[in-house]
Amino acid sequence: MELEKFEEAVKDESWMKAMKDELNMIEKNDTWELVDRSMDKPVIGVQWVFKTKLNLDGSVQKKKARLVAKGYSQKPGVDYNETFAPVARLDTIRTLIALATQKGWQLYQLDVKSAFLNGILEEEVYVDQPEGFVVKGSESKVYKLHKALYGLKQAPRAWYSEIDGYFAECGFTKSQSEATLYVKARGKASILIVSIYVDDIVYTGNDQEMIEDFKKDMKEKYEMTDLGLLHHFLGMGVIQTPTSIFIHQKKYATTLLRRFGLNECKPVSISLVTSEKLSKDDGSGLASEEQYRRIVGSLLYLTATRPDIMFAASFLARFMHCPTSKHLGTAKRVLRYVKGTLDYGLEYVKGKEAVLIGYCDSDWSGSVDDSKSTSAYAFSFGSGVFAWASVKQNCVAALSTAEAEYISASEATTQAIWLRFVLEDFGELQTEATPLHCDNISAIAITRNPVFHQKTKHIDRRYHFIKDALQEGTVNLIYCPTNEQLADIFTKALPKDRFCYLREKLGMKSAHNLKGSVEM
Repeated sequence: MELEKFEEAVKDESWMKAMKDELNMIEKNDTWELVDRSMDKPVIGVQWVFKTKLNLDGSVQKKKARLVAKGYSQKPGVDYNETFAPVARLDTIRTLIALATQKGWQLYQLDVKSAFLNGILEEEVYVDQPEGFVVKGSESKVYKLHKALYGLKQAPRAWYSEIDGYFAECGFTKSQSEATLYVKARGKASILIVSIYVDDIVYTGNDQEMIEDFKKDMKEKYEMTDLGLLHHFLGMGVIQTPTSIFIHQKKYATTLLRRFGLNECKPVSISLVTSEKLSKDDGSGLASEEQYRRIVGSLLYLTATRPDIMFAASFLARFMHCPTSKHLGTAKRVLRYVKGTLDYGLEYVKGKEAVLIGYCDSDWSGSVDDSKSTSAYAFSFGSGVFAWASVKQNCVAALSTAEAEYISASEATTQAIWLRFVLEDFGELQTEATPLHCDNISAIAITRNPVFHQKTKHIDRRYHFIKDALQEGTVNLIYCPTNEQLADIFTKALPKDRFCYLREKLGMKSAHNLKGSVEM
């Protein structure tokens, strides 16, 4: 149970120790200095936030007390300016995991202790003395910050600027396609890849000496916790075996079921029923917007390792405004499906080459309300998928299945180009055009020749750039039979046999089916 009040924490010796540890870290980093209160400068309040960190199995890892500035009282142009700081995309993290599996590399993790306390502030900021630790004889004084505190609006940006500058000093090259991705090469063969997500650092490579040197340098520069092999990252569990890497969100899924009172529910075998069509006004009466949004938002985060519920979650997200009882019932059905597949996750299997393979598909005029189509794509190295999407098309320009597939292929091409850039940064240059599997012959014909001008002249110009990508040898649209189209699972509700077949093709399986004895 989480603490909320300082008065309760002071009665517990373990929480007092946690608060003292936090202040010691602040002092050690030269974060602030005690000064006289200035009458013409605003002073920001601070408060203690208490958090019990748990392991994947639910046991207590540690008790953490964080001194947080009340950043909501900051004013733009007075005590902060720019606030944006990039974080790694989940697509990038999964691509890195898939590549490491393909190459037989191990993934490691470092945690920066009190990361934001290292970020140097450009603005002049003052904060109150923390409750319970006011300096005797200096009760009227305040702290002037040299470095950031958690809670300040500019804290993430200050930390990112600090770590970005340090990586540049150490000889890392920052990716132009992903601002939180850094690569360091030694000679032609050795490489070290680092991805940062705020204070979590994931790194891998093929040179153990480079890996050890990086770990040593980071520990000398910052207060670090060496977490060893990557096991848990952004709510994802990571299981590394000699032949594969398996990612899952069993703990998060279990928490969801408990949160929404469905931990004892009866499981179902598929997430959506094919015969059921959802629309905005179905006459079933309004449901609780708050509960519906919480369920759908949680399901969307669960798609980080569960592409099998990607279509269901993105489809339900179309009804966030004024959801009905039928919508809420469908959302709960998806949770019942999750209940029956708690141990499921994505498996990436060791292979020979990191060659990008893509699939794209669409469901023509699938939306009951506005007749818009759904675009979908998926990318892999031949085992588990690491990039996927299910998105409603912006326009109603698709007057036929071919046009809907053409637009879908164009959207998949943008992702393929970005992934090729990221893989090039990883040292895996894609020498051949990326195969993009499409199950519509007419759509493929449109991309290669302007033979259907009368039928395509109304399509938005931006979708035609796929033709340039084909001519430049970036992608190659290839026909594949509909029954082998992986992206079909992201466009509509499917019958049970078809759904289970494609789910397996995505690289999804139960942890119980992994080779060897594995505990989640």
